[in-house]
Formats: sequence, structure tokens, C-alpha cells
Amino acid sequence: MSISKSTNKLSLSRMEEKYLKEVLLEMKKEFGYKNNLAVPRIERAVVNIGVGRMLREDGNRLDKITEDISLITGQKPVVTKARQSIAGFKLREGMPMGVTVTLRKNRMYEFLDRLVSVALPRVRDFRGLSAKSFDGQGNFTIGVKEQIVFPEVSRDDLRDFFGLEVNIITSAKNNEEGFKLLKLLGFPIKEKK
Repeated sequence: MSISKSTNKLSLSRMEEKYLKEVLLEMKKEFGYKNNLAVPRIERAVVNIGVGRMLREDGNRLDKITEDISLITGQKPVVTKARQSIAGFKLREGMPMGVTVTLRKNRMYEFLDRLVSVALPRVRDFRGLSAKSFDGQGNFTIGVKEQIVFPEVSRDDLRDFFGLEVNIITSAKNNEEGFKLLKLLGFPIKEKK
């Protein structure tokens, strides 16, 4: 939630507003929750990129990748490094292995709203997200093959294409609750067969 300076009112993102006005009521009705706090919600979204192979080819790529992720998520990413050396993978302790961003609250809702309403429809031959991507505890993972589906990334100075993984962590107890929560929020998840 951000506070507008001129009106001193809290401004909610579109997805958060939908959660508060529609999803809470529907989830309470379907699952029989008595309290709003018992209703599952999205707690955080984690965006991950594995960069190990790209950095072995050219070590200067990390700056461009972190810049792109900053533009996409609106938050500075953290570079994850290898904890131990593994000769078979040509990996040394302390080498950069990935870039990660953890989003919460308003930034999370704004990012997920852009992901669902702008980025995913730009994916070629997109037919919906698989319901098999739930982990058994109501959390959901989305894989995006190229970062260019996000309009924040400029195609003009694009050198590298990289995929990213978005993990959506919910407070749901099982896949059924998580599925219903994300479906009501507008995620294009295909129905289970």
C-alpha cells in the first residue's frame, strides 16, 4: 500500500483491491471460513534467474541481467553465490549463480497484476498455466522463457535472452485452496482434468 501525498489515502493495486472486495467473500462462502484472516492470501512472490552458464561465457552480463530484473520487478535483486566448489559443473565457491528478488505487499500485487494482464498474454501460443505447477501446499510456480514479454525491457539494447521463474507463496493449506485463490484473482490457470 502506498500513501498518496495529496489525499493522504491508501492506494491499493488493482489485484489487491479485487482480493479485498471479491475474493475474500467468495473464498469464505466456498470453504466456510468464519474470519477474514483465515482466508488464504498471497504472502510473497519470489523471482529467480539462474545465470551460471551465461556468466561463464561473459562475466559482464550480470550487470545487464540485474538491471533488467530491477526494471521488471521494481526492486533491486540480490545476487546468489555458490556455497561450495563442484568441479563437474565448473563451479567455484563464491561464483555468482543466480539473481533473486522477493516481493511483498503492494510491489508484489503490482508485479503479479502486470504478469497476469500484460506479460503472459504476450507469450507466443499461450494457452494458460498448468495446474500441475502447484507444490501440494498451495504454492504455485510459473516459468517464463524470455524476459522480453515484460514491456519494461527495451528490445533495442537487448543482448541476452534469459528465462525466469516466479514462485507465488500463499497461506493456503492445500492445492485446492491455492488453485481457487489464484483463479479468483485472475490467473489463467487451466482447469484440472
